[in-house]
Amino acid sequence: MKFGKELASQMVQEWGEAYMDYNFLKGVLKDISRFRRRNAAAQSSVPAAAATRKNSLKRRLSMYRAFSGLTNRLSSPRGTPRSNHEDEEVILVNAVEQEGIGAPQYQTMFLMSSEAGGEYELVFFRRLDDEFNKVVRFYREKVEEVRKEADELSKQMDALIALRIVVEKPPVDINGAQSQRRTDSAVIEAKSHMDAIQEIEMSGEEVAEDGETSAGTATMADQNTKIEEEKTNNFTDFRPAPLHVLYDVRVNIQPETPISTLKNILMASNSELKYNRAELRKAEERLRKAFMEFYRKLRLLKSYCFLNTLAFSKIMKKYDKITSRKASRSYLEMVDKSYLGSSDEVSRLMERTEATFIKHFANGNRRKGMSVLRPHVKREKHRITFFHGLFSGCSIALVVAIIVSIRARHLLQHEGSDQFMENIFPLYSLFGFIVLHMLMYAGNVYFWRRYRINYPFIFGFKQGTELGYREVLLLASGISVLALAAVLWHLDMEMDPVTRSYKVLTESVPWILISVLLTITFCPLNIVYRSSRFFLIRCAWHCICAPLFKVTLPDFFLADQLTSQVQAIRSFEFYICYYGWGNFRQRSNTCQDSDVYKIFYIIVAAIPFVVRLLQCLRRLFEEKDNSQGLNGIKYFTTVAALVLRTLYEQKKGTALRVLAAAFSGITTIANTYWDIVRDWGLLERNSKNPWLRDKLLVPNKAVYFAAIVVNIILRLLWMQLILGFNLPFLHRKATAAIVACLEIIRRGIWNFFRLVYSHIGQQNSMNM
Repeated sequence: MKFGKELASQMVQEWGEAYMDYNFLKGVLKDISRFRRRNAAAQSSVPAAAATRKNSLKRRLSMYRAFSGLTNRLSSPRGTPRSNHEDEEVILVNAVEQEGIGAPQYQTMFLMSSEAGGEYELVFFRRLDDEFNKVVRFYREKVEEVRKEADELSKQMDALIALRIVVEKPPVDINGAQSQRRTDSAVIEAKSHMDAIQEIEMSGEEVAEDGETSAGTATMADQNTKIEEEKTNNFTDFRPAPLHVLYDVRVNIQPETPISTLKNILMASNSELKYNRAELRKAEERLRKAFMEFYRKLRLLKSYCFLNTLAFSKIMKKYDKITSRKASRSYLEMVDKSYLGSSDEVSRLMERTEATFIKHFANGNRRKGMSVLRPHVKREKHRITFFHGLFSGCSIALVVAIIVSIRARHLLQHEGSDQFMENIFPLYSLFGFIVLHMLMYAGNVYFWRRYRINYPFIFGFKQGTELGYREVLLLASGISVLALAAVLWHLDMEMDPVTRSYKVLTESVPWILISVLLTITFCPLNIVYRSSRFFLIRCAWHCICAPLFKVTLPDFFLADQLTSQVQAIRSFEFYICYYGWGNFRQRSNTCQDSDVYKIFYIIVAAIPFVVRLLQCLRRLFEEKDNSQGLNGIKYFTTVAALVLRTLYEQKKGTALRVLAAAFSGITTIANTYWDIVRDWGLLERNSKNPWLRDKLLVPNKAVYFAAIVVNIILRLLWMQLILGFNLPFLHRKATAAIVACLEIIRRGIWNFFRLVYSHIGQQNSMNM
């Protein structure tokens, strides 16, 4: 792989503009190369006859030169010219201090500008200096940011240590009036926490110093003895953990369960500072995640430094090769001496972070701690790819078999086809909605990984348990095979002439299939990605108890997915109706005509939107964010529009049609605005990318505009119901299924850009 492509694949996307513009500099070098080739061709166009006469004259004159002797030591060795163009000084690099800028600006003076083509090389070095100064400035800013963030983490670590002492040593008074019996144990406990960074950092520094001064003569035993002596001496200077910090730092553990929420409401007036082990565990978990994300940022910053240093080395070597000069040595020496090449602040912060994390969050186990900080890339299992391919091929074969069976047996013209579409098709369409949503999610995961979106951290997946796109495709293709095989088996239009009913086993296939899926979903055994299944179940439970649980991103993200699965939720209601009160052996039911079914037909469709409304209200009261109130109003109008559209579908009428169209138009405008502006962060007029936003992870801007247009079009699908538009060759159930599938596709597009914006917002919050 060429370095330009390798650089583009490894760079941090949100820092893309801060990297060296390798391709532009490479283009300037191509201009220099083309000029040199043209110049060489022009110089070699001397007539051949003139060249021959010149060579003949040289040979004749050489016959009359004085003989220089056989042992002339003043002559140059054979093959070595007396003067070498490559040894000439080509550039001078200076660090210039400018007023108003604390850091020096690097300028390169090109000494060969008077030569032919020198103006091209002058442009190259000017742009090279601009790129280098840009990289150094950005790197310096980022290092300063991580310093500040390290200071904040240190303060939070002090608070956590004090909290540990208070929780684990209850007799210790927070005011500092400690009982004599507990003083020593509390001090020792505090020392074991506060000494973590100092102890490990000191050992590393001592070993490094001994290695430099004695050049390997000191033994490991001497080093360990020296370290132990330093630790013993430092114990006398130990300062106990500052327990008073708990007066200034409130452990912000928001109520996250129904019980804790009710307890918080009932005991809101109690301001006494009390801490328990549950709060300690929660604080430890949050600080643990903060350290993991901080270490990840340090790794990205170190990678940024390495890639840019390598890029400057590559481009200078390419310059030397094209121009036959020796300028790279001088320039790369300047790079090594600059802040980019000489600063070790990031490396030292990484070492301290590693030491702190291992001591406080991995119980001193270095292997365990480093496996968390530097997780290994999951190896792609060949059996997953194999079975995914197998199931996908089987699914395609089953689709072809179903089409051939319908055409060969003329099932569309059969008298039972309408009965099949009314009663059997809704049962299997549920699996189609699920499979399509999983396919869209697999596509989301693929592109999130491609653009380096840290989706496992954003969703809060347990490390190493997140599903890749191959695993999601495997599950989707497996469900597809089961559902399509069941459909092919169910294409039986002939009733038993004696009993005037269909086979019980055949008619029970959908119910058996949905029971198997639910059983696997709730199975407690460690099979079929148990961690992911339980994560989904937990988020679903949080959605059901929306106002009582603290709202997190996975919870409202899942609720948003459910708002696009209204037709699938109604299919669940139809399952209960069909197998509970219908005559499934004769493929008929009358429960759909009952008022109870019609009422629940509205209620189950409104549940996801009501859940989102309650989540917005919870966030409004908890976070004091007024935008959540506006978001809640948006979902309220959506519920109203959904109810009116369903009533119009059931009862018709001009008044209902007008009300449904009016509310649907209002909610469509509100939802479209919220999707594009609030959820995707686009349509900023004054941004560097007009009508988009400043930071774009997808380099092709047309993708954003295409997504906006598609989102607007698919938001207008409700007009199909109001206008009564149906394709003449499709059953109305099939038309409703197609509309539902288009909504799922729109949601899949929304998912990608929503998480991209969350990722950018997370990076911005880290940089503030």
